[in-house]
Amino acid sequence: MYGSYYSPTTVSNITAQVTKQIEVFHQRAIKANYVCLFLDATYLPLRRDSVQREAVYIALGITPVGIKEVLDYRIAPSENAGVWSEMAEDLKQRGLKQVQLIIADGMVGLQPALFQIPKMPSTCYA
Repeated sequence: MYGSYYSPTTVSNITAQVTKQIEVFHQRAIKANYVCLFLDATYLPLRRDSVQREAVYIALGITPVGIKEVLDYRIAPSENAGVWSEMAEDLKQRGLKQVQLIIADGMVGLQPALFQIPKMPSTCYA
């Protein structure tokens, strides 16, 4: 691709380094409170044995000073409440303290997952 050749060993070494960075990303502590938390999934074509469209779940937080942060992401064959519940529980265990507004689509079964996320007393689930 693009006129470059990489040996299988080089590709394996690059993959190993990226895998370590991904693990660190998924395990990092979340120290901020968030004014807003956006939860959504989008479908992207991913290559495994063949190319299939899979759901990429994304949790995006906005801090009180307006900084956007990708808090976590997951990949699964399809969107379902179980994956959202796992993601919400993981965010909570990693230190998510407060959210004032959670914005998500109306996927069936998502609301119970949202109740796992720590919220301020006036939190609105949109």
